Amino acid sequence: MEVEVNDKSVFFSTGGTKFDNIKPSVIFIHGAGMDRTVWSMQARFFAHHGFSIVNLDLPGHGKSEGPACKTIEEYSDWLCELISCLELNNVSLVGHSMGSLIALYTATKLEKKLKKIALLGTLPKIQVHPDLLEAAMNNKHAAFETIVGWGVGRKAQIGGHKAPGSWITGASMRLLETSKPGVLGNDLDACNSWENGLNSAAKIKCPALLLLGEDDRMTPAKEAKELSEKLSNSETVILRGAGHMMMIEQPDQTIEVLSNFFKQHG
Repeated sequence: MEVEVNDKSVFFSTGGTKFDNIKPSVIFIHGAGMDRTVWSMQARFFAHHGFSIVNLDLPGHGKSEGPACKTIEEYSDWLCELISCLELNNVSLVGHSMGSLIALYTATKLEKKLKKIALLGTLPKIQVHPDLLEAAMNNKHAAFETIVGWGVGRKAQIGGHKAPGSWITGASMRLLETSKPGVLGNDLDACNSWENGLNSAAKIKCPALLLLGEDDRMTPAKEAKELSEKLSNSETVILRGAGHMMMIEQPDQTIEVLSNFFKQHG
């Protein structure tokens, strides 16, 4: 589905059902250099269980017109414009990695429109190693290799996916390789520059979920404790053996945790 935000074309998928802005909506927000396809299984599940889905491509990603936003604040402003354009008044946000930062900051501005927020592979401050940032800013393939090497859990790197023939490491590499030049570096710089995580978390009163990977070496689960303490109404779930890309490494387990969270909070 395509709409226009700030005179630019925005693409989002609906999980295979007709979009209806009267129903409760779930907005899925992907991470740095990626696109909506990382959420395919989760979006389809919730689309067939009572929700209207906005599984979006951020500006400059996937099928959405660019340029990419420069900061987390700009991405958040853009997302608020999209929510207004779609006339959504019952919204839950599900964000991964950079998407979790966008969700976190956006949640502080939605007031009564916001019902729930789920943050996957998250920290209040996502720091990026200078060598990785330099490689990404200069469009070096080494940046993709580093992201995949550290982002995919060690168990998933040696196989074991329930779908025969699925290769998570290779698929993750291909996805990053399809990103437009400079987009990964732009996004990593936005993450590295953002300092407002804990302040934002302290303002959020709706139910919140932190879904973390036990083997996440990019946003280690143990470092999310301070964020969980700032969120006044939160729970934390750690997926055993999962890395940073838990929604594609362990799609069924991710769906189960998210589904339980949404059921528990109405």
